[in-house]
Amino acid sequence: MIRLSVLDQSTVVTGRSPDTSIRESIRLARHCEALGYNRYWCAEHHNSDSQAGTAPEILIAAIAATTTSIRVGSAGVMLPHYSALKVAEQFRVLDAIAPGRIDLGLGRAPGSDGRTAYALNPQAATAADNFPAQVRDLMHWIAGEKLVEGHPFRDIRAQPQAATMPEMWILGSSDYGAQVAAYFGLPFCYAHFIGDGQGADQAFATYREGYRPSALHPTPHAAVCVWGMAAETEEEAARLFSSRALQRLRRDRGEFSALPSPEEATSYAYSADEMARVERIRSRAFYGTPASVGARLRALATEYQVEEIAILSTLHDPEARRRSYTLLAKEFGLTPPNPADRAALD
Repeated sequence: MIRLSVLDQSTVVTGRSPDTSIRESIRLARHCEALGYNRYWCAEHHNSDSQAGTAPEILIAAIAATTTSIRVGSAGVMLPHYSALKVAEQFRVLDAIAPGRIDLGLGRAPGSDGRTAYALNPQAATAADNFPAQVRDLMHWIAGEKLVEGHPFRDIRAQPQAATMPEMWILGSSDYGAQVAAYFGLPFCYAHFIGDGQGADQAFATYREGYRPSALHPTPHAAVCVWGMAAETEEEAARLFSSRALQRLRRDRGEFSALPSPEEATSYAYSADEMARVERIRSRAFYGTPASVGARLRALATEYQVEEIAILSTLHDPEARRRSYTLLAKEFGLTPPNPADRAALD
């Protein structure tokens, strides 16, 4: 059985203030919990007019405090921006808020431009090279263990200590993240939505072939994150997807702007070259009726040999976004933690 999870970028949309996107994320998390989704992951981006989610650890706290069963985590914390100890402390506090429900997904990419990365960490030019060492230290601090012999911070402990701890993941869209996850024996999630899956086969093969069993994860655990959405009809799905297509077109030429409405996308004057590019974007996207999207997602899960798919849906209308997650939950037969919740959301 395929487990479904959620990735949320707190997308900024035209016509509404960016701060509303944060509150909509909290509402969507409660909605998806009631539907039976497995995890709700919050992304980290900086200095962007496209995404409002700059501090996943804060948003995770708000969601964890207002939900009861869904796992909540980061996808991810961009580790080179921060001290590994500080991240360990933040996520140990989060685990104290929601014991046994916190995921710590880690990424190496800046989630921003180089100048912003430098503003976040003046050592940004070399920080990414220390990613494996930071992951190693985090694993020890999260587990309540001493760091490796000879480490200058060996006796420092990340508080608060507890009976449970966050589950660590490595996130990536290349072989690099797969190699790090395999080396440390950690779960790995491939960001299919970034490059439409180019290189995914190699990344998963690298992960499985190089996997070194760990105490918590004796066997590889892989997941894939895709952009996807569903509507009652193919026509409505295509209308809603037009926002994503135009934003993706702009992003590919370096413009990071708010998500346009379907009406704005329809009225946009596309050149012939842009129309060709939009058609390529459409051909690779997971959108349509629940049955058509479900079939493609199941085929993807079989191809990559994964049992968990995280879905990122960026739609201008928050009600349409919630409806999309509802339709996909029904398609995959998700089980709500409280059966009465499903009826209330129909």
